Amino acid sequence: MQEFMQTYKDNVDDIENFLIETIKNTGNLHNHQKDNFITQFKAFPSLELVYICNKDDFTQNSPNIYRHEISMLQVGSDRKYLLSKIKLSDKSISVSAPYISSATGQTCITVAKEEAGQIFLLDFDLVILLQRLGLVNVHKQFNFISKSFYMITANVMMLLALFTVGYALFDFFHSIFIKEYISIESIFKPVIALTLGLAIFDLAKTILEQEVIFKSYSKNGKAEYKVLIKFSITIIIALLIESLMVVFKIAIADYHQMIHAFYLVGGVSTLIISLGLFIYFTKQSLINKHL
Repeated sequence: MQEFMQTYKDNVDDIENFLIETIKNTGNLHNHQKDNFITQFKAFPSLELVYICNKDDFTQNSPNIYRHEISMLQVGSDRKYLLSKIKLSDKSISVSAPYISSATGQTCITVAKEEAGQIFLLDFDLVILLQRLGLVNVHKQFNFISKSFYMITANVMMLLALFTVGYALFDFFHSIFIKEYISIESIFKPVIALTLGLAIFDLAKTILEQEVIFKSYSKNGKAEYKVLIKFSITIIIALLIESLMVVFKIAIADYHQMIHAFYLVGGVSTLIISLGLFIYFTKQSLINKHL
């Protein structure tokens, strides 16, 4: 889906012009209301839904008209939330940014046309639209397998994250109430486990958002860098805690082994420096792109 969004972004002007001009060529929409917009559905294979709202309060005053059915459930619904997606201006036709349709559950764009004090809204399935325009080729079976794999993997990662958090809590309470013994290790080990659990959960959440649920509607390189940086920082924190625990253990048991702790701290320091350089060069790259 990220590739589809990038394709749409690269061709947004041509796509919007195509939709606007074709809708204009089909004539006034209110003339087609009586035949349930058959002309529009024939002209646009990607058109999945048409409905009408009052211009004043954006209340839906028509049923949801799909390609092969009509639903009366949404009549009278408040559609003001669409105002954040559709920028109504002096132009009679506006096109929204891509979003997930609450009616179909598919990624779509909405074209709004103002006529006779009403707003006609046409929802287009984004993937089908890109296909019909020859901008993408879609293999449904492969997409289903890919999406299913991402979903299963992310869910397993979330279960592992939950298990890690549970292990941390169990180990901590076991040390206090069963062993009745508190040490530096009994405190630091649960903290490390909790940190790793958080990192795993955050990674799984990102996979679900970008590859399954499509919460992120554009291929945003900056967002991807943020995910990588956030995950790296979490891992570095866990390593720093582990290093600190090793230093304490060696200092108490045998300070002659302190050189090994030094190597560990040095390795973590190298990771921190590398991450700092990565963040710096990434910011410079993003700045140069906007110049």
